[in-house]
Amino acid sequence: MRFRALMVALGLLLAGCSLGNGDDGGGERKVVLVTHDSFAMSEDVLRAFTKETGITVDVRKVGDAGALTNQLVLTKGSPIGDVAFGVDTTFASRALDEGVFAPYEVNVDGPGEYALDDSDRLTAVDLGDVCLNVDPAALAAKNVPVPASYADLAKPEYKDMLVVEDPATSSPGLAYLLGTIAKLGGGWQDYWKALKANGVKVVSGWEEAYTQDFSGSAGKGPRPIVVSYASSPAAELDEQGNPRTKALLDTCFRQVEYAGVLSNAKHAADAKKVVDFLLSEEFQAQVPDQMYVYPTRKGVELPAAWQKAAPLPTAPAELSPKDIQRNREQWIDEWRGLVEG
Repeated sequence: MRFRALMVALGLLLAGCSLGNGDDGGGERKVVLVTHDSFAMSEDVLRAFTKETGITVDVRKVGDAGALTNQLVLTKGSPIGDVAFGVDTTFASRALDEGVFAPYEVNVDGPGEYALDDSDRLTAVDLGDVCLNVDPAALAAKNVPVPASYADLAKPEYKDMLVVEDPATSSPGLAYLLGTIAKLGGGWQDYWKALKANGVKVVSGWEEAYTQDFSGSAGKGPRPIVVSYASSPAAELDEQGNPRTKALLDTCFRQVEYAGVLSNAKHAADAKKVVDFLLSEEFQAQVPDQMYVYPTRKGVELPAAWQKAAPLPTAPAELSPKDIQRNREQWIDEWRGLVEG
């Protein structure tokens, strides 16, 4: 009996080693990274990380930033991953209030500028600025100048020229709504009434707005003004390398995307290494080409096309994440009444 008990104990020990998660030094080391549908990275960069650390990153996409945050909150007691990337400015306060993330301090120059608090639970990985984009050639063909501000779009000469995304279903749509609130204060409702009267078109998401309705994209749509990103002109270069479209930098609203180790993560030690990886020079350098956003790490050089066509806006509109969390649903409901009512 003693021999049999010894063999059973040895078998359990060996089984535990073969199924180890990496935190105890045995077996396959795998970290589940939960993220949004737009996440992308270079396979070469990922392979190099796995080769260096022995950690396999299992990427699981669960929808947009809002859906990601909802999933993390609903499963916080038994998380669906070890680390998450993609909770952004518009949802970060909810994730923090719900205790989704565990503290982890990174030692990288840059991300700290976008810290939400001093808890070290969320680390800024990238940032993007949602702005109006215009097709100057199409506007010139209509003998209309490039607009210079939000207010211009309510003028009669821009009637039926603007397409925006629904803030209830689209991250850039929500960012543009928040930008109008940040810039116009209590006048934002009148502004949206004026846009509706001037023929603004509302669609469900960025893909439809940019690739189907916007005249400056490959889709050659009918509308020369669209809500997109400050980086979008870098994708619309002519044969000489000059941008065919332009972002109106006075209409930008900044979105920052964060990563963090999930509370109760099974593989917390290796999850921290994945956060470090997301802030590494190698990962940060490929962020512009892979996800069309700007890296947060200092000293990372932007691609040449970005330096020419998509410089980082210097004074984007911003709102406190807590204000966004407190008012987001009310603002969206008010917007619906104004534009869809």
